[in-house]
Amino acid sequence: MLKQPKAVWAVAFACVIAFMGIGLVDPILPAISADLGATAAQTMMLFTSYLLVTGFAMFFTSFVSSRIGAKRTLLIGLALIVIFAALAGASDSVGMIIGFRAGWGLGNALFISTALATIVGAASGGADSAIILYEAALGLGIAIGPLLGGALGSISWRGPFFGTAVLMAIALVALLILLGKPAEKPAPVQLSATFKALRHPALLTLGLAALFYNFGFFSLLAWSPFPLAEAAKTAGLNGFGAHQLGLIFCGWGIALAVTSVFVAPVLTRRFGRRRTLYVMLGALAVLMAVLALNVDSLTVLIVGIVVGGLFLGVMNTVLTESVMEATELPRAVASSTYSGVRFVGGAVAPALAGVIAAALGSGAPYWVGCAGLLIAVAILWIGRGQLARIDTHLTEEPSDEALALTAADA
Repeated sequence: MLKQPKAVWAVAFACVIAFMGIGLVDPILPAISADLGATAAQTMMLFTSYLLVTGFAMFFTSFVSSRIGAKRTLLIGLALIVIFAALAGASDSVGMIIGFRAGWGLGNALFISTALATIVGAASGGADSAIILYEAALGLGIAIGPLLGGALGSISWRGPFFGTAVLMAIALVALLILLGKPAEKPAPVQLSATFKALRHPALLTLGLAALFYNFGFFSLLAWSPFPLAEAAKTAGLNGFGAHQLGLIFCGWGIALAVTSVFVAPVLTRRFGRRRTLYVMLGALAVLMAVLALNVDSLTVLIVGIVVGGLFLGVMNTVLTESVMEATELPRAVASSTYSGVRFVGGAVAPALAGVIAAALGSGAPYWVGCAGLLIAVAILWIGRGQLARIDTHLTEEPSDEALALTAADA
């Protein structure tokens, strides 16, 4: 696995930085809110703009990359992340950061849609080893994103944005120098391919379930820094800030990465995908209710966030694997369509969280997340007749597994 060309290592490094963006801003949300005089609801829009643009872009990334090639798509995505991360760091208002995060989301969508194909195409010694390296890079990025965000955010909330821009710029230069031309031209994908895919009942069922599941996911990820900061203040921990939040969400990221790669396959082989989905959604709903009822307890919040990462890692991977097996559609098209739909839920949840919390209290966003998870269970149950196929193929090729992890954790 380690005997790879320099180009593979350059792509792997870029993957680490790109997936760091998932939890990078979590530790600095309270600081941005305080320093820029923004409400929690306004600050939550940093997630909404990023996820909304990422979701819409996902419907078109297959079309774009099949026309201009994976390398160009990859480089354009990296360049956009560099530009908009730097602009976000230089912003003087939360509104500017929200806008620049939207541009960052576009770059991230272009990058993650082509990273796997690029790293496999540049690998030597077989694709399987390169895919293991890719999965390791993905997990590492998810885990260290909040840690870096907390470390740099303890200096200034601008630090994580500038740090990402610098690291991505290094990755961009490395890929320009080291990444060669692809050996084969990709087959063109129609512009309407992802939209037509929504006509498939199984894919639509899973997409809608994922949309409401993301209410739970992002209620936990995006809203939690605020009740954590308040609970720490109530407990008399005046030094509690970005660094401490970074450590907590690093634990969340490690838990998510470990279960998504190692635990999810074991559970699906033993119990099947549908049972695993029902159990994980139910467990997450219970967890959200516990957090809502104990929103003033720092200990409960910390433990709940990390434990939530364990459930979320399994849920992300199994749900995306189900999408891959539910239809005869090309895997890339099914993945892009599903990701586009589910990101709508991810975009709406943070937008609602701050408003609902201001009206009903800090525990309210967790109740909304709990309700979203229960709706997801209901959707899967109602559409169960369309989903029998997802338990008929429980052994995946390494490339399919890596594609599922990419779509799941992007």
